[in-house]
This record gives sequence, C-alpha cells and structure tokens, in this order.
Amino acid sequence: MKKDIQDTSWQKISLWYDQTVGDKGHYFHEHIIIPGVLRLMKLKGEEQLLDLGCGQGILGRSVADTIRYSGMDLSANLIKSAKDNDKNPNHYYFVGDATEKFKTSEKFDWVALILAIQNINSPFKVIRNASEVLTERGKIIMVLNHPAFRIPKHSDWEQEVTKKIQYRREDVYMSHQEIPIDSSPFDQKENQQTWSFHYPISAYAEMLSDNGLVIETMEEWVSDKKSEGGMAAIEDRARKEFPLFLTIVASRKK
Repeated sequence: MKKDIQDTSWQKISLWYDQTVGDKGHYFHEHIIIPGVLRLMKLKGEEQLLDLGCGQGILGRSVADTIRYSGMDLSANLIKSAKDNDKNPNHYYFVGDATEKFKTSEKFDWVALILAIQNINSPFKVIRNASEVLTERGKIIMVLNHPAFRIPKHSDWEQEVTKKIQYRREDVYMSHQEIPIDSSPFDQKENQQTWSFHYPISAYAEMLSDNGLVIETMEEWVSDKKSEGGMAAIEDRARKEFPLFLTIVASRKK
C-alpha cells in the first residue's frame, strides 16, 4: 500500500522537535538563519509579518516588540509551545494549513517561510496564498535547505584524500523528489516519519513568477563552524564552498 504523504504536519514529532530546537532554535537558527533573515527584512515600526510554518515561534521571539507578528503552523502542539513562550501582545499564533486559501482580509508587509516550504507537498499553493495577502510593496522571504547541495538521501560529503579535497556528491537535482525522513532512525519504537519535497531552484523561480512575484535577492549561506583534527583544513575549505541554505526575497512584479 502506498504511503499517504498528504499529511505533512509535524504534530507527531512536535515534542521531539521542540526539545531539539529549544527556545532560540538550533545552532544554525541562532548563528546563520535568524540574523540573516532580520538583516534582509530590516523590520521597523509596526510592520505586519506573517510567518508560515512558524513552528514554536523562533522568528516571532526574535523580531522587535513593535512588529505585528502572526505565526501559522499545522501542528497544534507547536503553536501551543509558541504561545507559552511568547507573551507579546502584538504577536498572534494560530493553527492553520498554508496550502488552504487564507480566510483573512488582512495584508502583510512580509511573509516568511523559514525552513518550511521544503516540508510542504504543495509549495505552489503556499506561494499563491502568500502572494494574495501581501501589501502592494510586500515581500516574501524563503529560507530552504539548499536545493542544489542538500537533498536528503540524494547528496552527501565525499573525500579524495590524495587530492586533499572534500566535495558534495549529488544523485539527483532536476527531478522532483518526495523523501521520507525518520525522526529517530536508530530507535524504531519512537521513530516518526516526516517528508521533505525537493524541487530545483528554477522550479521555485517559476512558482514565484506564476504568482506575480519577481526575485529581488538571492543569497547562499554557508556554515560558520570549524573542524578539528587532521582533515580540518580540507573540511573548512569545503564548508565555505558548498552553502547550507538558499534564501530568496521576492516582491510583486512592477
């Protein structure tokens, strides 16, 4: 029987995810992603921000207190955690499906998708819905695990010691992939499965264009970690060459 992959909620792994990520997010949230997102958005005053796939509200707790923030996630447990940890009266969290048409007349200056759209089976619908709630000058910001270099189960690090190089091996890139991810692969009793959906970068560009959006900025963010041991120099050099994350800022076509 074919596995039903339509339910992409992280409700079933919400406790594990909440404990793993913590209040400030995982290492890359804290050191790379959130600082980069805040730098690109340049939020000020009382701008309206909608955070789709907000999880337990890491972005919401990182923005200035005056920002009018709304966080949506399909997991009720993660939304509860977000509410418990964020008492800002300007912040509102709710359970919702980003692929379903939004029942609101409210408009937003920014819509954020932070490591979220890659885990949703219908990214076109998400981008369509996001575009419909943008203000005239509103923008979308998306952060993804880099589609060219970080394809779960289809990419990996390899080394050629004699050449003193480390490189990424890619098995696929252009074709759409639906990839099951185990939360606890070494503990099958507690293991739960989520899904990652791979598309090439050109597919995201097309989805944005088809919804009346144009890419303003595209950045590729590398890891700032440092290795130790005999292979440190090789690993550090490779780490600077192959980015972890792709970030896209898109706005309405003029």
